[in-house]
Amino acid sequence: MWDRLLVDCRIATFEGGGLGIVENGAIGIADGKIVRVGKRTELAGFRAREVVALGGAWVTPGLIDCHTHLVFGGTRADEHAMRRAGASYEEIAAAGGGIASTVKRTAAASDEQLLGQSRRRLRALMRGGCTTIEVKSGYGLDTDSELRLLRLAAQLGEGEAVSVVPTLLALHALPPDQRDRRAHYVSEIVDKLIPAAAEQGIATSVDAFCEGMAFTPEEVERLFKAAAHHGLPVRLHAEQLSNQRGAELAARYRALSADHLEHLDQTGAKAMAAAGTVAVLLPGAFYALQEQRKPPVDLLRKHQVPMAVATDCNPGTSPLLSPTLAINMACTLFGLTPEEAIAGMTINAARALGLAHNIGSIAAGKQADLCVWEVESLAELGYWIGLPGPARRIYNGADS
Repeated sequence: MWDRLLVDCRIATFEGGGLGIVENGAIGIADGKIVRVGKRTELAGFRAREVVALGGAWVTPGLIDCHTHLVFGGTRADEHAMRRAGASYEEIAAAGGGIASTVKRTAAASDEQLLGQSRRRLRALMRGGCTTIEVKSGYGLDTDSELRLLRLAAQLGEGEAVSVVPTLLALHALPPDQRDRRAHYVSEIVDKLIPAAAEQGIATSVDAFCEGMAFTPEEVERLFKAAAHHGLPVRLHAEQLSNQRGAELAARYRALSADHLEHLDQTGAKAMAAAGTVAVLLPGAFYALQEQRKPPVDLLRKHQVPMAVATDCNPGTSPLLSPTLAINMACTLFGLTPEEAIAGMTINAARALGLAHNIGSIAAGKQADLCVWEVESLAELGYWIGLPGPARRIYNGADS
């Protein structure tokens, strides 16, 4: 006997390359897994301890935020004011702001304080429909501090109805005291942090920021080689402010994703397509930084590069806590269709995390992470500006 049978619903399974719509559908759930999906008439003979009639609502996979920097201390609201006054990203960083200021505030906060602040952000994303949330480190900038943030990211999900996926953002920013010792700093990260994270098993992947104001392709490649040696997949912040050929580098190492990509060119897009690397689009950062150059969505479509969408929740350049607003922004700012944007926070986000075998679509054998939306059309998820969230959020088979 199944635990639950959801009936009287329209289902967007995101199986088979499209919406995968099932009208008058039903979903059988047992032991936190989906056991059957189909027409209500096809499942009529099966018994369940609980039958839930959804009144014709739409059901999608639970939303997946595949790129966040959720664990940090304090805010950077003062920098928001500076930016409104005309200061650039680079100017703010040069004045001691940016990532370095968050590093200081994060170091000064206790574990309890960081968990408390981060949990509020986590729960906001959950209310918006997220059932899986990636959380990067990156505000420690040394081995012990980065490992601390990875442990806190894992703790963040404990006792919450959400899956947290910790990512080691190993090369995020150069510490001010290491500006004249770049090679030494990169060696410390490559030789100490990567082996320690791998040994402790607390990172699902390794990420870096490849940019003129951050780390060079050569430095990132050293990191990627170390990650590969220790069996850790890689991801990359690439082509956000300039074209550093980061997407091509990511593709050479079969990266799960390359993220931002405003300055991506055709060579990079082709390389990503050949490698199966997902393009993660981050409209919150584009909006907050008031960028003018959009990611080349038509180029990504042309080469059939899967496009994911994420909040990029972080204190400086994307203080975004609404996954539905990210979907809307992907449509209105970047020109994605509602179907593409929703796929971007379900099946393609799962691909960007290497988890498409278990989440991201509604299919037998996958985890029963679902969102129930009381809307007439799925296009409303991309239409409403900041839709509060689903009417019902189901994680691991249970309402949450």
